[in-house]
Amino acid sequence: MVSIDRVAEPWGARTPYGPGETWPTRVDTFLADDLDPRDVDRWVPSATVLHSNGDALDIAVKDGRMVGVRGRAGDRVNHGRLGPKDLYGWQANASPDRLTRPLVRHDGRLVETSWDDAMGRVVARTRELLDEQGPSALGFYTSGQLFLEEYYTLALVAHAGLRTNHVDGNTRLCTATAAEALKESFGCDGQPGSYADVDHADAIALFGHNVAETQTVLWTRMLDRLAGPRPPALLCVDPRATPVARAATVHLAPRPGTNVALLNGLLHEVLAHGWVDDEYVEAHTVGFAELEKRVAAYPPDVVARICDVPEPDLRAAAELVGTAERLLSTVLQGFYQSHQATAAAVQVNNLHLVRGMLGRPGAGVLQMNGQPTAENTRECGADGDLAGFRNWANDAHVADLARVWNVDPDDIPHYSPPTHLMQMLRYAEQGSLRLLWVQATNPAVSLPELARVRSVLSQERLFLVVQDIFLSETAELADVVLPAAAWGEKTGTFTNADRTVHLSERAVDPPGEARSDLDIFLDLARSLDLRDKDGGPLVHWTDPEGAFEAWKKCSRGRLCDYSGLDYAQLREGGVQWPCTADAPHGTERLYADGAFWAAPDTCESYGRDLVTGAPVEPTEYRALNPDGRAVIKAAEYLPPHEGPSADFPLQLITGHTLYHFHTRTKTGRVPQLRDAAPDVWVELSPADAGTLGLEEGDVAALTTPRGGIEARVRVGGVRRGVAFVPFHYGSWDTGPQPDGSTGRAANELTPTDWDPASKQPLFKAGVVAVRKVRDGEGPAPAPTTTGSAPVSGRVPPTVGGDRALSDESLPGGTADGSTP
Repeated sequence: MVSIDRVAEPWGARTPYGPGETWPTRVDTFLADDLDPRDVDRWVPSATVLHSNGDALDIAVKDGRMVGVRGRAGDRVNHGRLGPKDLYGWQANASPDRLTRPLVRHDGRLVETSWDDAMGRVVARTRELLDEQGPSALGFYTSGQLFLEEYYTLALVAHAGLRTNHVDGNTRLCTATAAEALKESFGCDGQPGSYADVDHADAIALFGHNVAETQTVLWTRMLDRLAGPRPPALLCVDPRATPVARAATVHLAPRPGTNVALLNGLLHEVLAHGWVDDEYVEAHTVGFAELEKRVAAYPPDVVARICDVPEPDLRAAAELVGTAERLLSTVLQGFYQSHQATAAAVQVNNLHLVRGMLGRPGAGVLQMNGQPTAENTRECGADGDLAGFRNWANDAHVADLARVWNVDPDDIPHYSPPTHLMQMLRYAEQGSLRLLWVQATNPAVSLPELARVRSVLSQERLFLVVQDIFLSETAELADVVLPAAAWGEKTGTFTNADRTVHLSERAVDPPGEARSDLDIFLDLARSLDLRDKDGGPLVHWTDPEGAFEAWKKCSRGRLCDYSGLDYAQLREGGVQWPCTADAPHGTERLYADGAFWAAPDTCESYGRDLVTGAPVEPTEYRALNPDGRAVIKAAEYLPPHEGPSADFPLQLITGHTLYHFHTRTKTGRVPQLRDAAPDVWVELSPADAGTLGLEEGDVAALTTPRGGIEARVRVGGVRRGVAFVPFHYGSWDTGPQPDGSTGRAANELTPTDWDPASKQPLFKAGVVAVRKVRDGEGPAPAPTTTGSAPVSGRVPPTVGGDRALSDESLPGGTADGSTP
C-alpha cells in the first residue's frame, strides 16, 4: 500500500485510460490515528458534502464515533476516489465548539436554554408578525448543504403553511445562474450532461470553472484522460493561471467582465467556418437567425481587443470547440458571478445547440453547481421556485402543486416572481421583512458589502433565527440559535451536479441536544399547527424516508422525476434522475432525442430578458416557441458596471482555494485543511506587483468603495490588471476587528449588485486599490501541490501516518503502479 500526502498531492496518482474505456477504480481511504481498517466497527454509506461533485464514500465508525472515510469503488461518480476535503473534512464534526444546546439572546448576550423555550420564542414571534403584517414579514434563507427531504419540508412549510414568497438559498451565490441558464435555453432546470462524458469527449471546454480546486475528483478524472491514449483537447477560460490553465491546450485569460464578448467571438468563428449542425438547428431550435445576426458584430480582432486576449489564441479556441466530434463544456463561478452572468452561460448552451452537441456520450454541457445539494434546493422549491420544477407563472402548475399538497391554490404565493435573497435583505433593511430564519449558511461572511449586511442583520426590529452546527459570525448576531445535526449524524438524500442521487445514512448520534434539520422543521410545523385544506396535518410525514416518498409523488411526471427510486436502491449506489418505471436505473443524459422540456404547457419558465431581467410573458413565449424547441438566445456585450479608475486601478475577483469550503466553518476546524491554507492572500501579476513595489509575502492593504482588508501577497498566476482574493476567511477564529468588520473577509470589498436574470451577486465585477503595508516574512500562505499542475507557495507538513492515507487501484495493485 502506497502512502500519499493528499494535501501536497490533492489529485492522487494517475490511472490513465482512453476514450470510451471505463475509468479505472482507485479507492482512497483516510483513517484517524493510523487505525487498521480491520478494526473499524462498521462502514456507513454516504457521499461528500464539501463540494458539488457528489463523491460516494463510506463513513468509518468505531466505538460510536467517526474515525475516517473511504471511497466507494462501485459508485458511478468517483469510482472510489476522494479529494482532500472529502478525506479530512469529516473531522470537523467532532470539534469541541459544536453547538449542543439552543441559545437565546438575553440582555444582549446569547445564553443556553431549552428547546421548548427557543422554539416557543420563534413560534410566538411568527404568530405576532402574521397577525400584524402577514406572510410578507417572514423570510427563509437556506443552504446548499441540507438534504432533499429537509428542503422539501421547508418548501411546504414556508410556501403553503406560512404562505410567504420570501424563500431563497445560498445557492443564489453559486448556482442561481446555472438554473436560469438552463431554463432560458431548455425550458427547465436539469443538467443535460453527465460526468461520464469525460470518458468519451475529444474536447473539454471549461468556462470560468477551476475544476482542479472546486471539484478535485472530477479533475482527477480529466487528468486520467489527459494521461491516457488519445487525450482530449482542453480549453480553459480563466483570468488566472490555475492548474487547469497549465494543463490546457488553449488558455484564454480574458479581462473580467468580457465573457459575453468572448463567447460571441467563438460563436462568430463557428458560424463563419460552417461548423454548424444545420439539420439539428433546423429540427430542434428556435432563434438561430437572431444569433447569426448578433455575433456577426464580433469578429476575432474586435473580440481580442475587448477581452485583451491574443487573436491567434481566440481563433485556436474557436477551432477546438468548432471541430470537436464530442465536445463537453462546463461552466461555473467565473461566468456566474460576473455581470451578464446568465447571458454568458446561455452562450455556452448556444455553442452546443448550434453544433448539435447534446444527448450523446461525450457531447454535453454541465452548468455546474458549487454546493453538494444545490440541485435539491432548486428542484424542491427551497430557493423560492415551485417544487418539482413547476412554473410559478402557470396557473395549471400552481393548481397541480396545490393538489399534491392538498391546499388551495391561492395558499401558494404566485402573485410575483419569488423573492431573491438580495431583495429580501433590502426588505429587511427597509423594515418590511421582520423575521429571517437562516439555516446552514453564514451570510455575515459570504454576502457582498459586509458592512451593509452586518447592519441589516443587527437591526433590533429584525428577529434573526440561525440554525447551524457552529456559532458562526451570523449566529453571533442571532436572537435564537438552534443546534443542528451535521452530515453523518442524520439520514437523507442529496443530488449532485450531474443529477446523481445518493443516500447518506446516519452513522453516529449528534452531540448534546442537536437535532436534524428535518426534525426542526417538523417541530415548527407541529408547533404552528399547520393544516391542509381538509384539516389534517400539512406535513404528514415524520421521518426522512416518509419525506422522500412524499417528494416522489411531487416530482412524478416532471423532469426531475424520482418516482422510480427508493432508499433500498440508493443503498447500492448513486442513480441519476429522472428515474421512473420506464427508466428504473436512471437516465444518464437528457435530451438524447432532441426533445426538450420547453413546451409552453410544461416548461418551468418562460424565460427572462437577459438585459433587464423582466419575465417573458406567457403569450410572448407561446408565440416564440409553440413546439417546445430549445431556445437559442443571443446577447449583446455590455461593459461591467464598475471599471478601473485612478483611485481603484485594479479589477477585483474573488474565488476558492482547494482546501476550504465556503466560510471555513468546517474546513477551518480541520488541521490538515486549516494548515494548508491558514490565511487570506491577494494574488497579483508580476507586472502589477512590481508597479506597486510589492514582493511575495508582503502585507498589502486592499480598499474599495465598500471597505478594506489586509492580506499577504502572492505574485504570479493572474492576468495583469486583476487582483484575486479567496472569499473563505472571516473572523470566527481571530475575533472581529475594532470597526466590527470580519477583518479578512474578501466580501468587505465587494459591491451590492447582481445579474438581472439570475439575481446572482457579482463577486467578480469590482475594483480595488492595493498598497504595501509592511514587508513580508516569507511566502504567502498558499500550499504547493506537487501533482500534475503545481500551485506556487509553500509545501505544508505531511499529514497522517504511513498507513493513514492510501490510494488503492482495484484491480491492479497500487495507484501509481509501484510495488506495495
